[in-house]
Amino acid sequence: MHEDRAMKKSLVMGSVFASLLFAAAGNAAISKQEADRLKGELTPLGAERAGNAEGTIPAWTGEPIKAPAGYDPSVAEHHPDPFPEDKPLFTIDASNMHKYSDKLTAGQLALFKSYPDTFKMHIYQSRRTTNYPKWLEENTYQVAQTAELEADGNGVNNARAAVPFPIPKNGLEVVWNHLLRYQGTYRQSDYIQVTPDTKGRYVEDKVKHYDYFPYYDPNREDDGMLMMFIANQTAPASVAGDSFLFHDYVNPKKDARNIWRYFSGQRRVRRAPVFVYDTPIPPSYGYRTIDSLDMFFGSPDKYNWTLVGKKEVYIPYNNYRLQSPDLKVKEIATPFHVNPEHARYELHRVWEVVGELKDGQRHIYKKRKFYVDEDSWNIVVADLYDERDELWRVTMSYLKHYWEVPVTWTALEVHHDIIARRYNALPFMNEAKSTHDFSQAPPQDSFFTPASLRRIGSK
Repeated sequence: MHEDRAMKKSLVMGSVFASLLFAAAGNAAISKQEADRLKGELTPLGAERAGNAEGTIPAWTGEPIKAPAGYDPSVAEHHPDPFPEDKPLFTIDASNMHKYSDKLTAGQLALFKSYPDTFKMHIYQSRRTTNYPKWLEENTYQVAQTAELEADGNGVNNARAAVPFPIPKNGLEVVWNHLLRYQGTYRQSDYIQVTPDTKGRYVEDKVKHYDYFPYYDPNREDDGMLMMFIANQTAPASVAGDSFLFHDYVNPKKDARNIWRYFSGQRRVRRAPVFVYDTPIPPSYGYRTIDSLDMFFGSPDKYNWTLVGKKEVYIPYNNYRLQSPDLKVKEIATPFHVNPEHARYELHRVWEVVGELKDGQRHIYKKRKFYVDEDSWNIVVADLYDERDELWRVTMSYLKHYWEVPVTWTALEVHHDIIARRYNALPFMNEAKSTHDFSQAPPQDSFFTPASLRRIGSK
């Protein structure tokens, strides 16, 4: 059944993108000759296939992870760690961080300095576990020859169901690769987010999430929609039932974001026109902005983006333990930062991109430095600077590979405030019945409407 669906999806997508390529011929982003590099020295999504000269980063093979015996891919089971025998090669802490500073970001160094007695990074063997559906590889090859930025960069044209710029020419293209990266087509999640104080005390905010990506749905006509999602808060009792509905588009210059909010106490749905950019997310106690969701979310138009280049950085990778049902949230959510004994870091190549606030624009972050995993296009570390050009906040996405999709995405996203010495972390799924459920078909569009939002919030 799964193979039939995958074959059907591949055939439909192939037809869609043959038409797209024909329609946009002569206006290609890169030439076919350059796109052919995706079948040679580059992976199908644009990373370097080869490892590094020192052998500390392996070559990419594209071989899928073999799920441990007994794992059922048809249901949203928690993932066993596929590398249970791996041991740390070494550990970085405040005493030796300068030895490795060339492979750490300013934000990571700040965490060592802020918490010298407790923050550490256990460095493991690097494993390039990211792989993709074949149809995504094929689509990316085609779309690389058609995709173009809007004139002001605030949108992408001639792209669907693909990483649009696998061979990026500038920082804005890398940012759009993150925004349009594959995250599955539809998923449901039950999770907890917490914001511990300096003594480790927190309130559990429980959320039910429904995420749909029409951009990656082959059974849907292309209407420019990127994603629709509903976030329904189920705890604590004081806000249970409060919900949000988002509609986001591939080209926000043409189609602006639509947001609705349901207030359970008032039993009313209201439009939320200002829920963009640096609007604080309520359950995060103000330590996370809406455009920091999923590391970066929404229009990139407030910043000038510079592509610095590639570098090798120790980043969170293959973090299966952080979602393990054998752990409780309280065992991970320790004071100041997540428990380093359960986190895994590896050396990987990343794209470094710097966003500097444009003249005349306002945002609480004057500068953002993004470090983007070359294999998956996930922003994996974000260093965020205030109006004085001083480092303020540091975010890390602890990646893992969901082999049943397949997709590499976050296991836990942690937003550190260096000044307040607190952090916001989500999505904790250790105590949920399952991990993210990618197995269900997307619901009808009528599900992602204000009327549906009211029904969900009233349950």
